[in-house]
Amino acid sequence: MNNDKPIDNMSYENILHIVRSDLPLIEIRQRLEDFHDRDIAEVLHDLTDEERENLFKALGIERFSDVFSYLDDGAEEIQTLPIADAAEILANMDSDDAVDILEKIDSAPVREKLLTLMGDKASKNVKLIRSYEEDTIGNMMTTNYILIPNNVTVKSAMRRLIKQAEENDNVSTIYVKDENDKYYGAIDLRKLIIARENTALESIIQRNYPFLRVDEKIEECIEDLKNYSEDSLPVLNQKEEMVGVITAQDVIEAVDDEMSEDYAKFAGLTAEEEDNKSLFRSAIQRLPWLILLLFLGMGVSSVVGLFEKIVMELTIIMSFQSLVLDMAGNVGTQSLAVTIRILMDKNITGREKFFFMLKELEIGAINGLILGGMSLILVTFYLTIFKGYVILHALPIAVCVGLALCVAMLVSGLVGALTPIFFDRIHVDPAVASGPLITTINDLVAVVTYYGLAAIFLLGHINLQ
Repeated sequence: MNNDKPIDNMSYENILHIVRSDLPLIEIRQRLEDFHDRDIAEVLHDLTDEERENLFKALGIERFSDVFSYLDDGAEEIQTLPIADAAEILANMDSDDAVDILEKIDSAPVREKLLTLMGDKASKNVKLIRSYEEDTIGNMMTTNYILIPNNVTVKSAMRRLIKQAEENDNVSTIYVKDENDKYYGAIDLRKLIIARENTALESIIQRNYPFLRVDEKIEECIEDLKNYSEDSLPVLNQKEEMVGVITAQDVIEAVDDEMSEDYAKFAGLTAEEEDNKSLFRSAIQRLPWLILLLFLGMGVSSVVGLFEKIVMELTIIMSFQSLVLDMAGNVGTQSLAVTIRILMDKNITGREKFFFMLKELEIGAINGLILGGMSLILVTFYLTIFKGYVILHALPIAVCVGLALCVAMLVSGLVGALTPIFFDRIHVDPAVASGPLITTINDLVAVVTYYGLAAIFLLGHINLQ
């Protein structure tokens, strides 16, 4: 688990004071019951080996394992412990948290040794999760759940719940299997608690409770995971057997990972870069996009070269090139971001995409008219007050800038919407069409629009010298 938000300083100091006190271990344990596991985890880094060992003894293996799961550098910390203690901690963690730590341990012999020492049940759960591809639901699930048969009484179901709750704390939803061990449905804990002893278990089972498949891609399930808003969702294998659950915490992490991946692509990277990658590897990873953008940039520069005569005769218009390019780029990026968010909804129809493009076109037109009008006034003011142009010479330039800004924003908004829709249509992640690529395309549009209008309305028609 990963949470960068710092804990309250008072809590930190209180925990540190309790751990470093001379109190008996049982009293330390009782006092720490008032604090969250995550808060205690923040203190671990500042403890000596002896203090950490005392904390381990005071909390007990189960609580200490819960605390350990909140460490951002759990893989590093686990390797500083005696191998037997490390294996015991991993065995008492949720299986998905144990997998996260094991996969970050570089040494394969160490991983295998830990798996061997974890015990049959824990190592079996870890191996099950690790057997699925990294970007699938199966690799993200946990085996921490309650499962009961559908042919028992309410009283028997409650007894089974209590027994399984000793090892599994995800109890808000109880899952049900049939006589063939296939997934049957789910029971809300509240309904089981208030059910009378003679109530038929079947009457409180929700047969159509949603579920996921182990081999489904995480990115394809993000919307379903968010929309159902359940504490957990069951995960089924190809035999319709329940093998795990996706918890609310898993959903948060999945959304966070997906946003991080899209942000990396939005920045023009081929994948999300990690801090521990070598300098050379990080440089090579960014190089393909930069090479592509170099050629696209040369294309934009070549287009500017076509308007060399205009630039030579009307040098003042160079002053406003960045204004038009920047505003067009901003509009295109805004439109792109909104479009990618819309495309995350896999249920959106082609008709809805068409009307969305029209909407982006209208938004670009409205903003273009407003900002084009404002730039007309501001450029006229700038040329007459600061550059000494007479109004008859300043106004045509201002009109050209304002009109170019309006057209460029209109087209850039449409390009920002069309590009990710096109990539989505050909089954390419829309996020790869973002950032530098869309900016370069918008630069090309803005340059052609700006200098083209200058050539039409200014060159040869009005003397500005």
